[in-house]
Amino acid sequence: MAVVLRCLRPLPSLLLRSSCAVSRPQAPRGCPAPLLEGCRQCGQQMLLSRQLATKKAKGKGQSQAKVNISAALVEDIINLEETGADMQAVIEALKEDFSRNLNVRTSPGALDHITVMTKDGKFPLNQLGQISQKSPQLMIVNMTNFPESTAAAAKAIRESGMNLNPEVDGTVIRVPVPKVTREHRESLAKLAKQSTNKSKEALRKVRSKSITQVKKFKSSVSEDTIRLLEKQIQQMADEAATEMDKLLAAKTKELLG
Repeated sequence: MAVVLRCLRPLPSLLLRSSCAVSRPQAPRGCPAPLLEGCRQCGQQMLLSRQLATKKAKGKGQSQAKVNISAALVEDIINLEETGADMQAVIEALKEDFSRNLNVRTSPGALDHITVMTKDGKFPLNQLGQISQKSPQLMIVNMTNFPESTAAAAKAIRESGMNLNPEVDGTVIRVPVPKVTREHRESLAKLAKQSTNKSKEALRKVRSKSITQVKKFKSSVSEDTIRLLEKQIQQMADEAATEMDKLLAAKTKELLG
């Protein structure tokens, strides 16, 4: 009996060594350094592959799973934060356009940033003339400081898409404010739709540029990594487009009353 106990005594330490050997992660084939010594690229690829496998498993029998990659993890491939900022900039530009140019009631501020083409280049209207409101039905643009640009300013106001028909009197441009008709409201709603479509086109350009950047690394990173990044970028673009649709819906409701 004593002999048997002496033989069994080394077993726990042997079992412990065996379990450690099984659980220890191995570096991928071709890795320049063992994973535990800090091979960053291999660690990234293994973690991304794990994320992709998880998303696939969760997504079986369900709608496409949401991807959420750490920007720091793929910073050597693409700056996802910069991509997100570029997409947000497109959304902010659409908001500004809605606020500045698409209002039921025309105010002097709505004319400020109408672009006037002059012989010296393009300038905002408020840099060339003094804009004021004479009455609820009439706005005045005084072009005394730049009389040579009066005709160009009147043309820019007429072609602004704001349903305005300016009248030139020397260096003064009279701008009658149209009544708020149903036709005028519908015209503004159409302009809002057109502006949103242009913004979505700008958004697609940001997405395409980012995906092209990712594909440059096809030879140095795994296919799973490329695929996961493409999904992340597409997801970001889809979310931005959804926000634009919400902005359009709110603006259309405001314009049509």
